[in-house]
Amino acid sequence: MDTTEPSAPPPTRAGRREWVGLAVLILPVLLISMSVTVMNFAVPHLGADLQPSGTELLWIIDIYTFLLAGMLLTMGSLGDRIGRRRLLLMGAAAFGAASAASAFATSPAMLIAARAVLGVAGATLMPATLALIRTLFDDPAQRKMAIGLWTGGFIGGTAIGPLGGGILLEFFWWGSLFLVNVPVMVVLLLTAPFLLPESKGDQKGRLDFLSAVLSVAAVIPVVYGIKQFSENGLTWTAAGSVVLGLVVGAWLVFRQLRLSDPLIDVRLFRNPAFSVGALTVMLGVFSLVGFMYFVSQYLQLVLGLRPITAGLWMLPMVAMSATGAALSVALSMRIHPGRVVGLALVLGTGGMLTLTRVGPDTGIALLLVGMGMVGAGMGAIASICTDLVVASAPRRSAGSAASLSEAAGELGGALGIAILGSIGMAVYRSGVSAEAPEDAPPEVAEAIQETLPGAVAISEHLPAEAGEQVREVAFRAFTEGMQSAALSGALILAVTAVLVFGVLSRIPKDDLVGEHDM
Repeated sequence: MDTTEPSAPPPTRAGRREWVGLAVLILPVLLISMSVTVMNFAVPHLGADLQPSGTELLWIIDIYTFLLAGMLLTMGSLGDRIGRRRLLLMGAAAFGAASAASAFATSPAMLIAARAVLGVAGATLMPATLALIRTLFDDPAQRKMAIGLWTGGFIGGTAIGPLGGGILLEFFWWGSLFLVNVPVMVVLLLTAPFLLPESKGDQKGRLDFLSAVLSVAAVIPVVYGIKQFSENGLTWTAAGSVVLGLVVGAWLVFRQLRLSDPLIDVRLFRNPAFSVGALTVMLGVFSLVGFMYFVSQYLQLVLGLRPITAGLWMLPMVAMSATGAALSVALSMRIHPGRVVGLALVLGTGGMLTLTRVGPDTGIALLLVGMGMVGAGMGAIASICTDLVVASAPRRSAGSAASLSEAAGELGGALGIAILGSIGMAVYRSGVSAEAPEDAPPEVAEAIQETLPGAVAISEHLPAEAGEQVREVAFRAFTEGMQSAALSGALILAVTAVLVFGVLSRIPKDDLVGEHDM
């Protein structure tokens, strides 16, 4: 009698329909990431049109990011329960409607409300797209390639946003930045029912309302506190917000451990592939986004480029990110994925160290080399680690795992801007204070020390020689601050590389769930 257990059936390989479905899934991700960066271009135009107060303007900019980050965990778990395709379609309809409302807003309050809906809708789209990729691509090699392309779409949208925003504002009004989302969402609504299968987890219980509230109450105060820290330094408001968010987060984790059907399966973090993968995504985004805070100012103010030209110079980094994502997938088929991630972190560290040499007179070539190295490394990291996070979770929790991965990225970006931005600005202010003209009036000295844009603006109202002196001092101090931020980012990536080589690369390749779905 043959007692040999039947072997598991080989994974089903995706065909043309699945790859077209992936193209449809990348569309909303591209728009969501563009929406994060494009808003800065609209501020001067909508400010003149709607005339918001300073507080209203801050809420117009920030409400989208706050709710996008705050609702990710809830929406990922909701998709596992009601169906990821259904959640995707609901989010697409809401995102399209809110984009139209934003484009034609007639008051600051209306625009704030529309941007709030955009943030919630964006939170439904992000984890749903990633969870559906897990459903579409059963073969591990194809899934890794699909997630690599998805990652390229997200990184590309972040960089293309400023370029697209600059082009639209050259020819149309500020509302066009939002209106361009509508036809894309219409395409998604028309094609998704035919190209994307429905999938959901096996959770039978209802969504725990208190856990949903706690997930929002944990994330938003932390993001708000970090943003306050980046803008105003360490204040009681910033510290209190972060502490409040951490306390609520601890309550959320404790509650999840007691529930039979939790909103978030925190036990996933016991899997080293999941936990190290999520942490690597967070720290990689931390370094990249934190340094990007300085890049646009360097290109436009120090080098004097127009916004569209500056946006065009960001495209090589996008290309390198896509290349890094694709090459990492190919390499991970031949060598251990942990080693691929470790090598990508080493490449990113080298790129950051290259960026420490960028100064006011070095030109754009050195910046492009450094940013290209960082972009290639981050594309590889995001691609491989996102696959590890999603694939190491059971299929029933794919949406929850995807939302945790996205939340890690959002938190990393907020931390990067706050911490690296604060380091750079501290160095800038110290440099300006040491070299500012001694005979400058107090109001001029204060404007110079506040920000680089303030220094450039005030220099234009000074006599030619004095204005040139102010710009030289400000440019030198700013690039020194940028160099300090790059060095800090390099240290973070280097420490992360040690962690990855020490933990992730020691896990047997066959034990990584990304190699055989469980």
